[in-house]
Amino acid sequence: MENNKKTYTISVYTENNIGLLNRISAIFQRRHINIESLSISVSEIEGVSRFTIVVDITEIQVKKLIGQIDKQVEVIKAYYHTDEETIYQQSCLFKIKSNLLFEERQIQNIIKENNAIIVTVNKDFFVIEKSGRASEVDQLYRELSPFGIMQFVRSGRIAVTKDEMKITQMLAAFNNL
Repeated sequence: MENNKKTYTISVYTENNIGLLNRISAIFQRRHINIESLSISVSEIEGVSRFTIVVDITEIQVKKLIGQIDKQVEVIKAYYHTDEETIYQQSCLFKIKSNLLFEERQIQNIIKENNAIIVTVNKDFFVIEKSGRASEVDQLYRELSPFGIMQFVRSGRIAVTKDEMKITQMLAAFNNL
C-alpha cells in the first residue's frame, strides 16, 4: 500500500443528532489530521444527514479513519473516495464596493470570463457568486484582489461519486428487516 498523501473526500451518512459533529471531529483531532473542508447537509435519503469531509492523508490513514467513524452509533455508513472518483465543486461569494462595478470596466470582464454571476447590487456594494473547482475560485480571487475585496467566503467541498453509491439500497434493506 502507498504511503503517499493524497486528497480524499469522505462521505459520512448519519442520523441527525446533537453532538455528533464534535465526536467526529475528535476522531480527526486524536489522529492529528487536519480537515481541509467540511460540509454538512441533508442527503438523498429522508432523515439522513451527509458529512462531506476533505483530508490530505495516506490511504492507510483514511482506511483507519473510516473504521473509527463507522464505530459511532449515529453513523450509518462512511465511505472515502479519491478526486478521480468524484465530481466536486465549491461556491464562494465576493463583496466589492459598488462604484468599482461601474467605474472599472475590467471587473465586468473578469466576472464574465470567470463565469461568475452578480447576486446583488446596491449603492454601497455588490456581491459576486462563483461555483467551481478550488483552482477556479482561487483564480477569481487573484483577479479581484487588486480592486479590494470587502468580504470573501467559500464553502467546503460538495461532491458526488461517479459510481453509484449503495447507501440507498443498504438502508432500504435495513428498514425492511
